[in-house]
Amino acid sequence: MARRSKTSPAEDLLDLVSLLPWWAGVALAIAGYVALHYVASQPLTTNAQPGQVGTMAAQAIWQGLASAGQYIVPVICLAGAAVSVWRRRERQKLVTDVAQSRAADALDGMSWNQFEKLVGEGFRLQGYRVAETGGGGADGGVDLILSKGSEKFLVQCKQWRALKVGVDVVRELYGVMAARGATGGFVVTSGRFTDEATAFAKGRNVSLIDGPALHALIRRVRGAASGSAERSVPGQAHAASEPTPSRLQDAPSCPICAKPMARRTAKRGSNAGSTFWGCTAYPSSRGTRPIG
Repeated sequence: MARRSKTSPAEDLLDLVSLLPWWAGVALAIAGYVALHYVASQPLTTNAQPGQVGTMAAQAIWQGLASAGQYIVPVICLAGAAVSVWRRRERQKLVTDVAQSRAADALDGMSWNQFEKLVGEGFRLQGYRVAETGGGGADGGVDLILSKGSEKFLVQCKQWRALKVGVDVVRELYGVMAARGATGGFVVTSGRFTDEATAFAKGRNVSLIDGPALHALIRRVRGAASGSAERSVPGQAHAASEPTPSRLQDAPSCPICAKPMARRTAKRGSNAGSTFWGCTAYPSSRGTRPIG
């Protein structure tokens, strides 16, 4: 999922500003104009002393660039702000369309780019700050970097409809998490996971979100954002009972569905016997957090 190559510094700047909130692009446009206008309006030295010809020439070049840049840079920043607004509305529309659809194949018609935006917006609605990396590079295929407080989470998005996501993908993300000191990670797919991938993720701080779980998550966070009551999803399992308040006093919330978590003990795998936070809505939500 590599991004297209850039062809000019102006395009690089436009793409960078478009990743920021729209108001940040407007602020950069104002700051850029003020700074460059100040440079362009400085008096040019006309009587150069011996040995200062090079300095005078450099000053003239910088002022020439600033004279043009004081208009070009703000225009690029404002264009980036407009793209940021458009992308935001596009993500919101994706969330709304998926949330309003009850079809099991609501995610199947998306491109990988749309799928990545949908996943990112789903996490934004849960209070995460989301940075899109594009994946497919030396970063281990990480598509999104989430942050909440001092915690960092890595996300891989797999728009695979015909194939199941295997254990190699989950193992790769787990290795990148350890190398980058991430608190946890998510592998999100529009399809399903193999049994080996599910077994590997158990007891580890890697959460697997398949197509039905993502659909349910989008509907839930969209409903919470719009102030509507949470609606049940046909075929979606629910916890038989909720833990008592005393058990939840110090428990964190699930990184997937924001429900309370409970202490659990791993029974299988290399982490057998170790404790971790597990979502009380398991198995409909497989969110985990490390203890300590």
